[in-house]
Amino acid sequence: MSIHQTSKTIILAIAVLSLSLTTIGCSLKGQDSPSPNQSKSVPTTPNPTAQDLAVPKYKYLFVIVEENKAYDQIIGSPNTPIINKLAQTYGLATNFFGEVHPSEANYVAMLGGSTFGIHDDAPYDAKASSLGSHGVEHTIKERSLLDQLEEKGLTWKGYFEDIPSPGYKGTAYPNHIDALYASKHNGFINFKKVQDTPQELAKLVGIAQLTKDLKSGNVPNYSHIILNQCNEMHGLSRCSNFSKVIRTGDTMVGKIVAQITSSSLWSSPDNNAIIITWDEDDGRQPYQGCCGYEPNSSANFGGGHIPTIVITNHGPRGIKDNTPYNHYSLLRTTEDAFGIQEYMNYAGDTKDGVKPMTPLFATKAN
Repeated sequence: MSIHQTSKTIILAIAVLSLSLTTIGCSLKGQDSPSPNQSKSVPTTPNPTAQDLAVPKYKYLFVIVEENKAYDQIIGSPNTPIINKLAQTYGLATNFFGEVHPSEANYVAMLGGSTFGIHDDAPYDAKASSLGSHGVEHTIKERSLLDQLEEKGLTWKGYFEDIPSPGYKGTAYPNHIDALYASKHNGFINFKKVQDTPQELAKLVGIAQLTKDLKSGNVPNYSHIILNQCNEMHGLSRCSNFSKVIRTGDTMVGKIVAQITSSSLWSSPDNNAIIITWDEDDGRQPYQGCCGYEPNSSANFGGGHIPTIVITNHGPRGIKDNTPYNHYSLLRTTEDAFGIQEYMNYAGDTKDGVKPMTPLFATKAN
């Protein structure tokens, strides 16, 4: 073996040892930006574990995504009484993480099981050549959860507050300075199949459609519910007061949850759930991540410790789950809940700690 090869072997051994010492599957990294290494390849795999098989089947999953707040800014905060009440009443994942900073790639990860190298908020149609030496294509040609759902005969939809029309392909509305709607918070539009197919684009609708769908019973099996940037805790120049933005987000989440839980589907015998999660934390803390993350990657280095609450109609009450999870874990759980045992990309990375959120989705029948 050459000296060069020996050095590489020693360096690799040290790196593996360092990762093995990580506590509870998670890690803290320094504030310096991580190096722009390529993400490792994790193939989409059909490898259900006993925990996967224990996830009950669900009919409807509603995912409400809030913005840029750390766990300690929400849980226990006087600014979020409604969310804290929901966390106490239903299920709280106390050790949940984003994948990267800033926002866009976290939304993509929820659907594709990978950030696909995205590590900025560039437009979804941005070309790698326009983004510098470490830029990547922001239009994703690979399969996603959306394909998996459709192959199972299941439906999906994205509800977006202030999107001006169904299937809108602009990146901001009404403008980039005052962007109530922002495509960087719409992971669906990053996928080429959605961009190129009118029938898919038509599933990107205004949030008022949620009220109509709940009333008619024409609800998709899987949905994202995204409020505008003043109502999802992100903030804009017109809504920049920190405490007020959080309180407003809390109120809006409460209204959406009440709307769903008062609908007829919530009292049906079918299993249904509402997941309230955040894309990333506010960036105050050193980089934090878990579960298939790569500390030295520019696009999968950990997006911080964030709250995630699971509200079920027939599931557990008053549970706190301290298992390390992230959006890859949520995707794997979603696949299990819909009977899809093909895990997209990092959602299948069990050897690095990705596992389903089984305790939070269990039902009395289990």
